[in-house]
Amino acid sequence: METKKQPVIIAFSTQKGGVGKSTFTTLIASILHYRMSYNVAVFDCDFPQYSLIQMRERDLKTVMQNEVLKKMAHKQFTSINKKAYPVFQSKTDTVLDELETYVANSEVVPDVVFLDLPGTVNTAGILSTLANVHYIFSPITADRVVLESTLSFTDVLTNILMKKKHTEIKSIHLFWNQVDGRERTLLYENYEKVIKNLGLQLMKTSITDSKRFRKEGETVAKTVFRSTLLPADPKLMTLCRLDQFMEEFLRIVKLERDGQ
Repeated sequence: METKKQPVIIAFSTQKGGVGKSTFTTLIASILHYRMSYNVAVFDCDFPQYSLIQMRERDLKTVMQNEVLKKMAHKQFTSINKKAYPVFQSKTDTVLDELETYVANSEVVPDVVFLDLPGTVNTAGILSTLANVHYIFSPITADRVVLESTLSFTDVLTNILMKKKHTEIKSIHLFWNQVDGRERTLLYENYEKVIKNLGLQLMKTSITDSKRFRKEGETVAKTVFRSTLLPADPKLMTLCRLDQFMEEFLRIVKLERDGQ
């Protein structure tokens, strides 16, 4: 009997809320699934808010109320000949079993599975679940509290989980988000020295600050940025360097560039 291929499991994970983990899960999942021909599945484990489940519901309403987006969605789904990627509600301590069942019963096995996890190490099952993730990406901002929290969290993952032989983690990468061009370069240089001294990996691409990250589609909008049903508009991606981030992300997780 032929063994099914196994998906790459990815998590945007951090201890601090509000720095972009759910946003990046949505952005990258939508680009891969709708624009780049990969098959994606998302498991929302961020109890109790389940922000990605709520986002999918809002996106469906927005697309149905906006004629431009409705036409865009119709053209997209006709062209790619597949459905929207599924967003499953789950919990941190049960998601691995649910993921295994989903893969075993799927006609089309996803190439990539994203886990949206709670932002605290005290959550039941969080460390054992993270130990089974292949690639972890942690957004950071130039804020001392955010940075210290994320560095200690990432340090635990790197120096405790990754040193255990049974871990599936291949690499953990920090990246700058919400970078304000007016902030001093020296500030980032000093933080980056600390990151390097801890032996942690920092992505080359930083994401500039954008109000788009905090907004879903609007009923009058003609372009889309953060949506679970449509990929981010290429021009908007370029404005915040998400296009460069995507290239670096693909190299790290070793996905071949497919599509446009």
